[in-house]
Amino acid sequence: MSTSPLPEVCATASAASRCLLRAEELEPQIDAHALGFRSTEEVEPLDEVVGQERAMRALEFGLGVRHRGYNVYVSGMTGAGKRQLVQRLLERRAAREAAPPDWVYVHNFDEPDRPLAIQLGSGQGRKLRDGLEQIVERLRRDLPAALKAKDFDAERDRLAATFGERAEALFQELANRARELSMAIRRLPNGVLVFVPVREGRPLEPQDIERLSEAERAELERRQMELGELAAELMARQQELTHEMRQAIQAIVRDFARRIIEPLFRRVESELGSEQLARWLKQVQEHMLNHLERLSEERKEKEEISDLPSAIRAAMMHDDPWLEYRVNLVADHAHAQGAPVVVEISPSYKNLFGTIEHDVNLFGRLSTNFTRIKPGSLLRASGGYLVLDLEDALTEPLVWKQLKRTLKSGRLLTDVYEPLGLLATTALKPEPIPIDTKVVALGSAELYYLLQFLDDDFRELFKVRADFGPEAPRDERGHLAYARFIARQTRAEGLPAFDPAAVAEVIRFGARQAAHQEKLSVEFAAVADIVREAAYWSRSAGAPTVGAAHVRQALHERVFRSDRIAAKIRELIEEGTLRISVTGARAGQVNGLAVWDLGNYRFGRPSRVTAAVGVGQEGLVNIEREADLSGSTHDKGVLILEGYLRNRYAARHALALSASLTFEQSYGWIEGDSASAAELYCLLSALSGLPLRQDIAVTGSINQHGDVQAVGAVNEKIEGFFDVCQAMGLTGSQGVCIPRANVRHLVLRRDVIDAVAAGRFHIWAVDAIDQGIELLTGVPAGDVDQPGSVHYLVDQRLQEILAALQEQPAGGAASRVRLAPAAARRPAPPPLPGEPG
Repeated sequence: MSTSPLPEVCATASAASRCLLRAEELEPQIDAHALGFRSTEEVEPLDEVVGQERAMRALEFGLGVRHRGYNVYVSGMTGAGKRQLVQRLLERRAAREAAPPDWVYVHNFDEPDRPLAIQLGSGQGRKLRDGLEQIVERLRRDLPAALKAKDFDAERDRLAATFGERAEALFQELANRARELSMAIRRLPNGVLVFVPVREGRPLEPQDIERLSEAERAELERRQMELGELAAELMARQQELTHEMRQAIQAIVRDFARRIIEPLFRRVESELGSEQLARWLKQVQEHMLNHLERLSEERKEKEEISDLPSAIRAAMMHDDPWLEYRVNLVADHAHAQGAPVVVEISPSYKNLFGTIEHDVNLFGRLSTNFTRIKPGSLLRASGGYLVLDLEDALTEPLVWKQLKRTLKSGRLLTDVYEPLGLLATTALKPEPIPIDTKVVALGSAELYYLLQFLDDDFRELFKVRADFGPEAPRDERGHLAYARFIARQTRAEGLPAFDPAAVAEVIRFGARQAAHQEKLSVEFAAVADIVREAAYWSRSAGAPTVGAAHVRQALHERVFRSDRIAAKIRELIEEGTLRISVTGARAGQVNGLAVWDLGNYRFGRPSRVTAAVGVGQEGLVNIEREADLSGSTHDKGVLILEGYLRNRYAARHALALSASLTFEQSYGWIEGDSASAAELYCLLSALSGLPLRQDIAVTGSINQHGDVQAVGAVNEKIEGFFDVCQAMGLTGSQGVCIPRANVRHLVLRRDVIDAVAAGRFHIWAVDAIDQGIELLTGVPAGDVDQPGSVHYLVDQRLQEILAALQEQPAGGAASRVRLAPAAARRPAPPPLPGEPG
């Protein structure tokens, strides 16, 4: 048969050495002396974003377009670090922008239940509020006194005298007519006028009237009726006179009050040039002049109940007569140095949109007014930027719908938040306020894709996505950025300075977080924690600065605090409860590597992978799949084994096989294809009869052509096997075989690197299955037509199985490997667009 050229393999000890990695290949090489400073005290604090050009351009674009719908969704990074980063970027930009206008709510004299919203220049809202407060306090003090002043009393007395003379003239007219009719006027105690006839200057007594003739009595009644009609006429004229006098007095009062009020408002109006405000101030003045009596009686009411307890006094007091003239400042930028940046850490309905509060008096009566309108962060951020966590907002009742409505309309309506409607007693409907708030929503990539597909409004409102990556290149700029970040952290929190070696260790930690020798993590929240912890150990040791040993101690202590479960597993392996061999060789058995993720800590542990082969046509059975303990990715890895076997051994004859694969003493869910290389080594060993080294653990995925592909968490896997070998005793021959594509991801612990450098532990990197099988068996991989090679032995065994099947009466050769069906399958969720499956 014709074959393609074999890759370079490690068939002998000299060849195996070419797959062996040197100690310097196991970590990034960082020269602390090349950093160029003696301590971080000499370094400028970090004030920029490193390695995020794409996200920064997207953010700048989204913030720069002030049209509706160009809000920004920020994904990538996690924790408080993302929020702090975005806040710093926004504050730097906002400082170059103009402060937005102020907004106030005032009483609506035409429709009291609809408070008016008035826009003023930046800082003018406070001037208006304070100015009107001063006017109210002055009028409270001066107005009652002005109405009791001598000038006012003299003018009122003059009017009273004038109208008194006119009233007296009316009465004198009645008296004169009574004399002409020989009648006298008497006023009874109740004020009723009685007309008595007079004869010879003497009022007639009742007995005298009785002696009068009928004609005389009729004449007397006529004269009394005439005087009564005249009296009624004069009384009506007197009432008109009284009304005229009252109006004249009120005119005097208004004139005196106007002399006090108008100059005060004229000064406020001249300082705050606004047509809408000027119209409202005119209404205020007219309202004051029309309610002077109510305003002047407030002090008298207070004096009457001044001796009562404060709670009772508050309950008995009527509504504040000056309330309509106050100002509710809901957007204040008097001290703003640019556009506002508001970070809403609790995006509830009230916090975002504001509310209308109510008061309850001593008798349980609920009330509210325009001064009880409380602004939310959307209004406070108008003209600037609002930062919120969108996932938190989505979990708050009614918030998402109202947020979309507000952003689409550009108008903010403040209302009472009463989801159950139990206390919705207010009838206030404040005038909506136009807002220009740029919302910067923080969230995960998964949430972004979910809303993109399920919510049309989200696509229209958040048209810009700034996706921050988790890593940046590890170059001189990246090293300097880490040093500057440490400088900022130490100065902000009063921590000791770091020397260059300590900074190099933190940079190494950043590479480990990125799982790449040429990358650095930009998840600075984790870096900040290491800085704090290293500073703690430095202070505990009494050191003036933080050194490399303190950073290593911080990392060691962090592992120690979380390593209880990993230590227990090593203990179970060491005592033989979990069966793992780290010496010797055995056919059909190899040490695979798995990773346990505990949230704040993950670690690697070896797992025994075994294969069993026999005569039959059952195919390749994945025991985990049959037990419903296998994920779809792991199932795919086993299916790829079928493709490899077909590609390698089914060119000349049919492929018949009955084999099973399993992870021994594994009782939980298994996912991922990183064990497919180990499973294939096991299967080849079981077919060929060649034993596999138990002192070498294996990780790697494969394709159908036998190439070994990169896997995740390679550092944790290597360290997990090293810890087990160290606990059971290092022999000098133990190690781990990894994909060569993972070499760039190696940032191993210092003790592992030291063991490799001393020859007590080894790490091999392979590109193909052939290299790995030669390392594990010590036998050349060869080909199916090369006697003595691994593939030759496997092919011979497969032919033997096929021949045995053909000899069976009812048997027949299987044309392909059949993967046994599972009893039940769990469908895996589809991968998100743009994300790895």
